[in-house]
Amino acid sequence: MHDILSPLIFRNGVTARNRMAVAPMTTHQSHEDGSLSEAELDWLAPRAAGGFGTVITCALHVALEGKGWHGELGAFDDRLIADLTRVSDTIQGEGAAAIAQIFHGGLRSPRELLPNAALSASDDPQTGARAATESEILRVVDQFVSAAKRAGAAGMTGVEIHGAHGYLLTQFLSRTQNRRTDHWGGSYENRARLLRMIARAVRAQVSDTFVVGVRLSPEDSGSAVGLDLDESLQLARELCDDGIDYLHVSLWDVTPNTTKCPDKHAIPLFKQSVDPDVPIMVAGKIWTAEDALRVMQLGSDAIALGRAAILNPDWPKSVATPHFSPRKPGLSRAEFWKLGLSDPFIDALAQRPNFVTDA
Repeated sequence: MHDILSPLIFRNGVTARNRMAVAPMTTHQSHEDGSLSEAELDWLAPRAAGGFGTVITCALHVALEGKGWHGELGAFDDRLIADLTRVSDTIQGEGAAAIAQIFHGGLRSPRELLPNAALSASDDPQTGARAATESEILRVVDQFVSAAKRAGAAGMTGVEIHGAHGYLLTQFLSRTQNRRTDHWGGSYENRARLLRMIARAVRAQVSDTFVVGVRLSPEDSGSAVGLDLDESLQLARELCDDGIDYLHVSLWDVTPNTTKCPDKHAIPLFKQSVDPDVPIMVAGKIWTAEDALRVMQLGSDAIALGRAAILNPDWPKSVATPHFSPRKPGLSRAEFWKLGLSDPFIDALAQRPNFVTDA
């Protein structure tokens, strides 16, 4: 087992000071034109200062038509490089690695945010999304590459390609949402083509010292549907061939075993699938030091904290303290303000039962 306080070495040799990361979260805190707000910096800075080795940003949309929600920070235009530079400087100025998560919403992009119909793998009558054409798919590849290059120009440590949670890349991976009959659909090889092409293209267009990671959902969970565990494991192996520097496995809850193989946990399965020098990061209701220890014992190389990082910005500095008991949900709005959150983020958290006491 790795000590979570020991350095995390990505495949390309870039090192984070420890194995604890702030998971990417939807904060709704930036401006509608995709530009950075002071509120977003006020959220990120205390987590970097609190000792996390890696801070992953909220998902940054790579195209205007890929915007997933209001108040989303963007990476779709060169004018945003200056904003991303401020994010990078803020995080790295506190000693943490700065990873920009990049994504395209696909059919999960709300209609009110888009001038035209959302793009997806196939037509979706429920959302009004339409199947992307060949040229549009290739444009998406270019958009991810451009976003990654902007992150590089901003001095970020790297990017995380968001292939989880039912967004566009997951829609192409899905056996149910992707009903295409061309070389972008049907077989696993075809459905994985877009994500793999993006990973290879990004790797080829950024420096060797720029970290390239991918986040995956192993099986169906929430908005991620039509996913098969064995296909996800195969994809993890192939992404190593494509040059990724780490794999982020989003489990939502690290406690249960897999649905497809109830006697097996996902972490050792993925650990066995990836190259030995590709670290695995795992997220999913990790709250305590004991939770982190169990995840590491199962084979994870790093842990990503979401809600625990919201409520405990100094979790890494506190975890070595005997009898450390992290704060749990049930805080007032004023208490969240003190933790660096703004009202739009708090409003989103208030949708979760018992998270905000005076919602």
